[in-house]
Amino acid sequence: QVQLVESGGGLVQPGGSLRLSCAASGNIFSINAMGWYRQAPGKQRELVAAIASGGGTNYADSVKGRFTISRDNAKNTTDLEMNSLKPEDTAVYYCTADLYLDKSQGLERKQYWGQGTQVTVSS
Repeated sequence: QVQLVESGGGLVQPGGSLRLSCAASGNIFSINAMGWYRQAPGKQRELVAAIASGGGTNYADSVKGRFTISRDNAKNTTDLEMNSLKPEDTAVYYCTADLYLDKSQGLERKQYWGQGTQVTVSS
């Protein structure tokens, strides 16, 4: 019903940069917040960055100053610009959206997840 598709992952050397993109599609009335989580092998999934509809942002302490999240409300997309990448940034990155579905019986709030994209930082 709603799909989130990530792109932009890949292999990069330490100190390099990547830009991840996520596009949400479907019968969406509005998106309250969009964000990125990541999960490395053997570790818990953690919040990387989130952005509200009004533009307010939250970042994990480990990425502050290096990552920047943005969104286009009209296109239902979010980007994560990752700079000064470190090996510890290696993980599968997941896009998520907290949104309202436009249903025949009214609006329904629901969270959706993308399938994930691999980011590997290695020399």
